[in-house]
Amino acid sequence: MKEVSVDDFFKIDIRVGTILEVSLNKKAKKKAYKLKIDFGDEIGIKTSSAQITDCYLEKDLVGTQIVAVVNFPPRQIADVKSEVLVLGSDSSMGVVLLSPRQIVKNGDKIC
Repeated sequence: MKEVSVDDFFKIDIRVGTILEVSLNKKAKKKAYKLKIDFGDEIGIKTSSAQITDCYLEKDLVGTQIVAVVNFPPRQIADVKSEVLVLGSDSSMGVVLLSPRQIVKNGDKIC
């Protein structure tokens, strides 16, 4: 495990957002969903490609609040410009999304 400083950690902008739309990222090498996520007025709606198909159906994700890094550079994943990195636990079942235990405002910072 590589150590990072607390200052490095605080450079990462982690926010809460709500999934608005879900579709299969058909051209991705590994099965993934294309997500449209609302991060509130300051950040707006962002797109992500997330390998979360093992644990979630498309219809069950809409309206779900998730946690994501919003200040990494965008990455092209197949034909999707992934603007945020959705966070989850790499479990034996597949990736399990991180989410707040209570409903919070879109765009709230993780601290």
